[in-house]
Amino acid sequence: MRVHGIKEDIKGILFDMDGLLVNSENLYWQANIQAAKEAHIGTPDDIYLKLVGSTNTDMNDFYLQYFTNTEQRDQFIKRTDELVWQWTDEGKLKLRPGVQKALDLFQQAGLPMAVVTSNTEDVVEHNLWATGARNYFQFHLNYDDVQKNKVKPKPAPDIYLLAADRLNVAKENILAFEDSAPGLLAAVNAGIKCVMVPDLIPASAKDKQKATFVCQDFYEFLKKIY
Repeated sequence: MRVHGIKEDIKGILFDMDGLLVNSENLYWQANIQAAKEAHIGTPDDIYLKLVGSTNTDMNDFYLQYFTNTEQRDQFIKRTDELVWQWTDEGKLKLRPGVQKALDLFQQAGLPMAVVTSNTEDVVEHNLWATGARNYFQFHLNYDDVQKNKVKPKPAPDIYLLAADRLNVAKENILAFEDSAPGLLAAVNAGIKCVMVPDLIPASAKDKQKATFVCQDFYEFLKKIY
């Protein structure tokens, strides 16, 4: 596949999932608000925006600030996950604009595709089957794979290096898609070109420097294919 602005042929595609393929970041945000209110925790409604694509250290700092003990924290996480799972089953999880068209085009071009996410195995499978996207992907790597392989999660490049190796495509011929700064950094540090399609958080000046392109949605990216 040829893309304006990229000299190499694209022969493989890697996708983040949350906020990139699907609108789950918005669902997690709303679930955080509801779970916090149910537990009378008192976190600001916009706190989730500061945690999008956050590292484990960022998340731990957040928990220490707002939760009095691990039991309260674990119940908040459990309730958030339950709500998002429920809403997914109710059909509220959707592919983001242009994703379906992009998947169809990449598949028709014969490009191997995979998902590289920080979410867990069960959630990835649930989300991809719920949106009808699972069969487009040869495989997915997730947080379970990070633990199994004893590598660092995003923003470290480790999981992208694993994905490139399994995709069996030279890194210079792979194109990644991410919505967040840590994901973008992970791909770029792995030596993989990355298109940023922001979701809840706009691209920063640093993001724009690191990304191959920053696109409003997949429709905008598809216009670059020739």
